[in-house]
Amino acid sequence: MKFSILIAHYNNSHFFRDCYESIIKQTYTNWEAIIVDDASSEDEKNKIKEIISGDSRFTFFENNKNSGVGITKSRLIELAQGEICGFVDPDDAITSTAIQRFMEVFASKENIVLTYSRFMTCDRNLTPISPFRSAMQVPNGNPYFFNFPIQIAHFVAFRKDIYQTTEKMNPKLRIGEDQDLYLKMYEKGKVQFINEVNYLYRTHEGGISQNDNKRKSHEYFAQVIFNTMKRRGLTTINGKKIPDHYTDSQQIFDLLEYQHQVTFRVRKKIQITLQSIFR
Repeated sequence: MKFSILIAHYNNSHFFRDCYESIIKQTYTNWEAIIVDDASSEDEKNKIKEIISGDSRFTFFENNKNSGVGITKSRLIELAQGEICGFVDPDDAITSTAIQRFMEVFASKENIVLTYSRFMTCDRNLTPISPFRSAMQVPNGNPYFFNFPIQIAHFVAFRKDIYQTTEKMNPKLRIGEDQDLYLKMYEKGKVQFINEVNYLYRTHEGGISQNDNKRKSHEYFAQVIFNTMKRRGLTTINGKKIPDHYTDSQQIFDLLEYQHQVTFRVRKKIQITLQSIFR
């Protein structure tokens, strides 16, 4: 099976060398890397092209205009030729065995539609700071699972043929497009957590999660959850009515407040344990 590494780029060439180096060091060799540039400056595009020059495993595409991450990532998936896809941000990096570990799962378990691992938060020089401890196996087949609080995160890989059976990624989303993808894939089969650090997440001032986008991300995530509730045909959650129309993020997150309670977490842990025993 081929693995398609999908990279949405926008004016991030300064950090891309680390990303590139981590990709070419993969122990799993049947991969391709697709880059779609979202109307970066000519200098930025040229720097990316220079780094990947001469390596036929990398292909470079450009959007005609700045279109946002939803459209860019949707295009990346459509361009992918691999059976398995995974996004890597151009300012981040992956460990040398990241793809191999994913492919081992997909090759041995046909009912797995998505896998994910644990990321390491790093400084701007990719020096490790701390692992993302909230990442863990989630219960499968639960219509009330919304990845809240977030447990499915980088590094994530999924089957392209299963993705094609979903409503696909929402091109209108400029933030939260990853959560939208995870929840849609979750509805199509089982997901599996790989309890390893396979992704190096760089924090820096220009990062999408380190600035004003934090507030926007909260709002977009709420919209993704609301759309998921409607897609699944849910009308109530924990005895509370789901609104007919989206109004604000707080109303949605209030509906999910019970998922922070100890009793809920204990029940969830029991469910996960039973699923692991009888899978």
